[in-house]
Amino acid sequence: MQSEDMEPLLDRMVRFVSKSGDGSEKLEEVDLHSADHKPRPYVPESEDVARDECEDEFTVEQAVEAIGFGRFQIKLSLLTGFCWMADAMEMMILSIIGPELKCRWQLSLFQEASITTVVFIGMFASSTMWGKICDKFGRRVGLILASFLVFYFGVLSGFAPNYVWLLIIRFLVGFGIGGVPQSVTLYAEYLPSKVRGICVVFIEIFWAIGAIFEVALALVIMPILGWRYLLVFSSLPVLVFVVLCKWLPESARYYITSGQQQEAHDALKKVALDNNKPMPLGKLKQETVSSTRGSYAELFRTRELAIVTILLLFIWFVNAFSYYGVVLISTELFAVGNTCSVASDGRGSELECHDACKVLDSSDYWSLLLTTLAEVPGLFLTLFLIEFLGRKKTMALEFLLFSVFTFLLFICSSRAVMIMFLFAARGLISGAFQAAYVYTPEVYPTASRALGLGCCSGMARIGAIITPFVAQVMVATSPRMALGIYAMTGLLAAVACMLLPIETKGREMLSSVH
Repeated sequence: MQSEDMEPLLDRMVRFVSKSGDGSEKLEEVDLHSADHKPRPYVPESEDVARDECEDEFTVEQAVEAIGFGRFQIKLSLLTGFCWMADAMEMMILSIIGPELKCRWQLSLFQEASITTVVFIGMFASSTMWGKICDKFGRRVGLILASFLVFYFGVLSGFAPNYVWLLIIRFLVGFGIGGVPQSVTLYAEYLPSKVRGICVVFIEIFWAIGAIFEVALALVIMPILGWRYLLVFSSLPVLVFVVLCKWLPESARYYITSGQQQEAHDALKKVALDNNKPMPLGKLKQETVSSTRGSYAELFRTRELAIVTILLLFIWFVNAFSYYGVVLISTELFAVGNTCSVASDGRGSELECHDACKVLDSSDYWSLLLTTLAEVPGLFLTLFLIEFLGRKKTMALEFLLFSVFTFLLFICSSRAVMIMFLFAARGLISGAFQAAYVYTPEVYPTASRALGLGCCSGMARIGAIITPFVAQVMVATSPRMALGIYAMTGLLAAVACMLLPIETKGREMLSSVH
């Protein structure tokens, strides 16, 4: 092309205006010879000054979408995942130390169940509090404080002198664990919408790794050193996470909704630099600071959001009730033999055998490890379904199939078949739980996201408080009644999922609702 042909083209330029919802660039043509255009001499300026002179504005959501997924999100995935792994170890230990302490301290079934229940009471008591802290003071602050409490009291529980002190200290461990789900809030707020569902589910593989590692650790430590050392060693990964929190960022969405515009811009700039991507031109749009930020009223701000909140509270209740029920009932059924080992009238030699002191042996630990491994295929199934069917239908389908396999446990079968049914049930309920962790942060606006997750987590703890008395007490007299309760609540949760008025697949994370 000749130079004279190039001149008309050089007289016109384009500039980036903004990014549309689908991520495509909008370009505006500028005529260099028009009267409106006044050429200015080149003056070296910093990138930030140049951005400030641009009249365009962009939101945090647009910035996160424009910067995309990269090295920053990978590092945040590892940090969040490590937090979940440490939390899973603290939760999985509940199904391991119960039978041991029942024999050592000659506990009743009710007392054994109470060791698990007090942890969930602590989680219930603190879940909403941690949500309010994270909405008021930041996700990072709340998460670090909660994790430190889990570590401190986790180690201290290994030195509990008696049953009462163990209950008190494990309650305080649960109080700290109540804040751990806020790591999902922080993680989801830095993820582009196209990969958010996959990433949040994938991060839950660290939970499965933590649960598997805890069973493997028990297999090695329990026969040699005992339960006290297991409690201490299981708390050490939480300390590692607290140290790693030095590199944990604060949420840019939290900054902007709390009126800290410059801090939000700086946080997004660090993400862009880490991902080697440019920041959008212009200024970060200041969001209106809600006067009710961190208030329960935000969860019922609109009729649609109120329906979502009510249904989610029930869905989370069933998730925790069923998930921890399967975890606990597995060890109980391994000790009994199968669901037909108890006489039909709930009395007799079989019940006496169940009440007798029976600690887990190596074969029980291997069976527990096998059923724990079910969480891995369950997560991969959820990874596929959540982007194919959407969040609502994925949860509904997995709840339905969980109920089917729970009903199949009614059949008098061999230990191998029982393990297979427990494997399927645990994988499915684990997947449904993780799908709820994807849906909940997506459906709530930034001003109430942590509180919404905290309330749902608190409701889940109510389910977890109740479940030991079904999985560890009721199962001793009527395994089929216990299993029937889990199956029926799963069916009701499937219906609740389909009644949710909002599907969040491909939907932007909102800053506020009107």
